[in-house]
Amino acid sequence: MRKRNETRAAVEEGKMKIEWGSQIRSYVLHPYKMVNDVRTELKITDAEGVLNGDLDELIKAYLMSTARKS
Repeated sequence: MRKRNETRAAVEEGKMKIEWGSQIRSYVLHPYKMVNDVRTELKITDAEGVLNGDLDELIKAYLMSTARKS
């Protein structure tokens, strides 16, 4: 049980705080439609597509940005 608690504490320590300004993506639906990914600076004008699950562009941009960092 101690080992499990230590593992859980290590995972919790690595998490970001949930607070204002820690969002990774913002959605604007009115007066124009746009999704802005803060991590990759990608802007997508098909907000409804993203909300319906079309995440390919977001995933590709994220993977490309993490590959550049490493």
